[in-house]
Amino acid sequence: PGRVVILGGGVVGTEAAKIAVGMGAQVQILDINLDRLNYLETLFGSRVELRYSEAMALQELVPRADLVVGAVLVPGKRPPVLIGRDLIRQMKPGSVVLDVAIDQGGSIETLRPTSHAEPTYLAEGVVHIGIPNLPGAVPWTATQALNHSTLPYVLKLADKGRAALTTDPILAGGLNLEQGKIIHPAIREVFPD
Repeated sequence: PGRVVILGGGVVGTEAAKIAVGMGAQVQILDINLDRLNYLETLFGSRVELRYSEAMALQELVPRADLVVGAVLVPGKRPPVLIGRDLIRQMKPGSVVLDVAIDQGGSIETLRPTSHAEPTYLAEGVVHIGIPNLPGAVPWTATQALNHSTLPYVLKLADKGRAALTTDPILAGGLNLEQGKIIHPAIREVFPD
């Protein structure tokens, strides 16, 4: 079976793991959030190997991987580079790396944005995929999913106006700008006044 290493156990990493497990792959997920790793253990049991994301684990797992999926998202910030060129060079020729967070810079040093028209390139013998806005490959489906996810928040804002932010912490956490000022701390770090 193929070996799949997934960097990040959030929504994207979890869904990638479900697909890889369903295809019979040996899957390892690395994350720095112990609560998330515990949740993933209840979700996958022994079907997935879970590891705390640190340099030693990456050095052990990445060179043996057939596929590495970068799924690290740090809201409002560029994700840390977890896989350097030296680790890419240790991978098997023809193996694949892709990073779904390429829009924010990605976590793989050798990866650069590609396109739907030309999704791959070869670097250090490894196939690289860095398509920004990956859901754009299926625009109708992506739009439906986005509408389904955001409509409840739009309805709350339409019904309660600004007061909706005081009763819904998730909605309040999504507020980036107010009266022309950046108020979200992570966004303010990226775009200081």
